[in-house]
Amino acid sequence: MSEQFMVEVAYAKPEEQLILTVSVKEGTTAQQAVEKSGVLERFPEIELAKTKMGIFGKLIKMDTVVREHDRIELYRPLIADPKEVRRKRAEDGKVMKKGGGDIESAA
Repeated sequence: MSEQFMVEVAYAKPEEQLILTVSVKEGTTAQQAVEKSGVLERFPEIELAKTKMGIFGKLIKMDTVVREHDRIELYRPLIADPKEVRRKRAEDGKVMKKGGGDIESAA
């Protein structure tokens, strides 16, 4: 008989964050845990085959075997390339202040 244990599946949108707890057996893959969690039914826009995922911020493949207490995170695509945003700010003569807000440069 396989041992059962708990893992979490996390997904966040700008307006909603969700962490689901799911009981899985030894040998369960990240993909199987995500499918069992019900997150795909709740957020039909998730295309699992195209979605990057990780465990505690470290990218993994869908066939990674999960361990007890893992948190599987589903990542949405970036809206804007962070490098491009910084380049655009530099072109516009803005500098970043501590805390992430923009201030006009005093040039």
